[in-house]
Amino acid sequence: MANTPQARKRIRRNDRRAEINGARMSRIRSFVKKVESAIEGGDKTAAAEALKAAQPEMARGVARGVLHKNTVARKMSRLSKRVAAL
Repeated sequence: MANTPQARKRIRRNDRRAEINGARMSRIRSFVKKVESAIEGGDKTAAAEALKAAQPEMARGVARGVLHKNTVARKMSRLSKRVAAL
């Protein structure tokens, strides 16, 4: 158990951040799933629109420190390639 006031504060802060970061990750995953389902359906315009909506959300995840920059770059690249191939 945390003994110092600073350690107690860190525990409280980490719990708050974990909740916020979890919600952000869930939101990003939802946007990516919309793109993937549009790709599976074969609808290029819907997939392109979904990708356009997902990209800023993923970039925001990088800016907030939830995801690594290269991870998002890789995922965006792969999704873009799949949409272009439709």
